[in-house]
Amino acid sequence: MDKDYTQDAKIFKALCDEKRLHILELLRSGEKCACVLTDCMGIGQSSLSYHMKILCESGIVASRQEGKWTYYRISESGSRHASRRLLELTVRQ
Repeated sequence: MDKDYTQDAKIFKALCDEKRLHILELLRSGEKCACVLTDCMGIGQSSLSYHMKILCESGIVASRQEGKWTYYRISESGSRHASRRLLELTVRQ
């Protein structure tokens, strides 16, 4: 039976865009409000929402709602999983 690579594809899709890599770099220092991310990156809310949806679906980024604001952070478990899958797929057995 073939392995399902759907979640792996979501992880690597999240990592194959310059803006999403920039977002991850910004989140390395801790949780950030969406408003801070839009200001730091010079992009609009709709563009940020598009990129955050992909990052959150990958499991690498987690979000929480506080009032009207959304806060984002790197998910430690999601980050570990992404790292582990990259190694599993690329290191010779």
